[in-house]
Amino acid sequence: MKEVYKKIGENVKKIRESKNITQLQLAEMIGHKSTTIIAQGELGGKKHFNIEHLYKILIIVKMINILYHIPKRNI
Repeated sequence: MKEVYKKIGENVKKIRESKNITQLQLAEMIGHKSTTIIAQGELGGKKHFNIEHLYKILIIVKMINILYHIPKRNI
């Protein structure tokens, strides 16, 4: 399972960085006040993301994707 947690952490980091989101911003978006959960989860060591964390991250990424694809209107 260690390799699975590590791969999940790497993928979360890659997606977070591609969306220009800091660890602190992501932590706050999922209801945490510090970067600890994100930093440790991205490393995939003893501490890792749980299902609730991953679900919240998925929702955030989906919302960001939707916002990026909203056509801009000329006002």
